[in-house]
Amino acid sequence: MRRAFLAITGLAAGTTALVALKGAPAATQAAPDRPVAEAPVVPGGPARPAGAGPTPAAGATSAAPGRSVRPSPKASATRGAGSGGGTRTKPATAAPKPTTAAPRPATRTVTGPKVSYQYGSLQVRITLSGSRIVDATALGLPVGGQSGLRSDDVQARYSGTSGEVVATQSADLSTVSGATYTSDAYRQSLQAAIDRA
Repeated sequence: MRRAFLAITGLAAGTTALVALKGAPAATQAAPDRPVAEAPVVPGGPARPAGAGPTPAAGATSAAPGRSVRPSPKASATRGAGSGGGTRTKPATAAPKPTTAAPRPATRTVTGPKVSYQYGSLQVRITLSGSRIVDATALGLPVGGQSGLRSDDVQARYSGTSGEVVATQSADLSTVSGATYTSDAYRQSLQAAIDRA
């Protein structure tokens, strides 16, 4: 058991030493006819193998033993141009994301003329989104008494975002029972507001 353990440990240590010795010379040798300063630059830099030694300083060149290598004038000019002595690249900019939603049409309000009738006067204001009516309301309706009750009935039926004006998208409204004059005045002012829009 002990012999097997020692044999496996020795084999692993020998294999590791062989790989380290065989890989080390290739990692540190430079190409015979090409100085390191002219080697192609890869953004982010090449991955250095483990055990290859320290990274050379900026401007340092290495060669095979017995050879002298001079840096090229191109490499010197590049080094002197920047403050850090490396190759500068422009930062990547992300393309703008396309919008999938259509732009919302602007809302606007249009007010019809003041229409006088038997119990007073009123005018209708509509809110449009594009060409669609999205809200309506009557302004100046009488308050209190029988007139006020009739006005409340007309306002409740015609006005608001879920009223009959928004539902029909026109002044073709049915008359509110017991509020004929108020209904007629509302429709007149509403039609004029639609015409103005």
